[in-house]
Amino acid sequence: MSETTRTPNEKFTDTASQPETRGIELVADNERHGKAGSLFPVWAATMVSVLNFTIGASFTVVLGLEIWQAIAVTLVASLLWIFPGIVAISGPAAGTSGSVIQRAIYGFRGNKIVIAFYGWFISGVFLALNWVASSFMGAELFSSIGWGDKTIWLVIVTVVVSLITVLVAVYGHALILKAYAVLTAVLLVIFIAVSGFILPSVDWSFTQPEPLEGVALWSSLTIAFAILASSPLSFSNSADMARYLPRDTKPSRIIWATALGGALPFVVFSIVGSLLGTVVSADALEFGIEYALLDMLPLWLGPILVLGVIVNTVALNGMTTYTASMAFQSIGVPIRRIPSAILIGLLGTAFTLYLVMSTSLIDAVNLMLQFLLIISAPTIAVYVADIVLRRNKYVGDDLFDERPGARFWYRGGFSPAGLTSVVLGGIATALFLSTDVWTGPLAVAIGYLDLSVPVGMLVSIVAYWALAGRTVKSQISE
Repeated sequence: MSETTRTPNEKFTDTASQPETRGIELVADNERHGKAGSLFPVWAATMVSVLNFTIGASFTVVLGLEIWQAIAVTLVASLLWIFPGIVAISGPAAGTSGSVIQRAIYGFRGNKIVIAFYGWFISGVFLALNWVASSFMGAELFSSIGWGDKTIWLVIVTVVVSLITVLVAVYGHALILKAYAVLTAVLLVIFIAVSGFILPSVDWSFTQPEPLEGVALWSSLTIAFAILASSPLSFSNSADMARYLPRDTKPSRIIWATALGGALPFVVFSIVGSLLGTVVSADALEFGIEYALLDMLPLWLGPILVLGVIVNTVALNGMTTYTASMAFQSIGVPIRRIPSAILIGLLGTAFTLYLVMSTSLIDAVNLMLQFLLIISAPTIAVYVADIVLRRNKYVGDDLFDERPGARFWYRGGFSPAGLTSVVLGGIATALFLSTDVWTGPLAVAIGYLDLSVPVGMLVSIVAYWALAGRTVKSQISE
């Protein structure tokens, strides 16, 4: 058996005033606290983001969509936030991290492979993408007022934001819940004010010079959907933020607090970005939406927006670093959670510095978000399928029982059903993916339509249901 709980002499208190030393250890019932509603601002703070402006603008500027088409695809994609909402309910049920809960899906050894690659890849990319956004905006602001070279500021802003982010991750769960409620309110005020100055300049009569139709239209719509889908589908860490909730917390409340917290700002500010795309050029967007935004805002609001972008970056990356810090532990690496968080921060910083020196923001965002789907779409689909099949009945002690023959040992520590399902889903996703770098052969065959998300997720769910259904049902009936 692995360590699952603290010894009787070790008392853990989840408080915002001290670093959180708990990692993947089980949260005892007498240590559970909080309400489902506290999850809403956690996810809202992460989605009040300038990247939504960037992504939304790319739909009208780059993909050639009309305003109403961009709005429609954003609303449809927002429904995918139900997936991290469902994943979140497994946290209180098991009382541990999602990276541990997935041992039930892949087996002890199989899960190490999935989490070692998936957990670090997703975390590293998202850390970098958000640090890139704040670095570009901070550097643009400081260099525009004559405070030195932009390249130097790119490095300075990246390092400072990284340090604050790691600090948030070190203090952990209680600080995130307490601080993010305030951060959400502050960010909403800033971004609503920015939107208020943007909207009067919107060209409400905007139409594309050459409106898309037929296969070309559906290609742009499906690519836009895939880009948007990458955000909610990447948050398979939602169980980590919910695991301290009392075991009897209603699952429906957890689902809606998580899903709506992410979906509402996701929708609002992506739509504002689409409207912004009616008055910015492709050349301006190529180097990041921050250039257009700072030019459109009054001088006093520009620095406030940059501050908001940095705060949002800290919020999203602080939570990402926090949850990723438990991934190392879940795969058996002998490292405490706090040193793990610091290491993840260093890796994310290095990746960010590479990106800000070598690419434009729009290229980095759209390309990486689409490629993330090869991993994120099938893994979250299989996770949700297991929760539904298992009726969310996870026994924490079983998740830490690594002995051969244990409930989640399967075959030599690997679950053929879970691993096969996620691999098949990943292949299906790649075959239907359409990007500038890679277009799957099946996407080419149907006119460059990007059906990577629906096909990849459907294949994963059907495969897992067929391969693991009987085993899972027998486990919960024992």
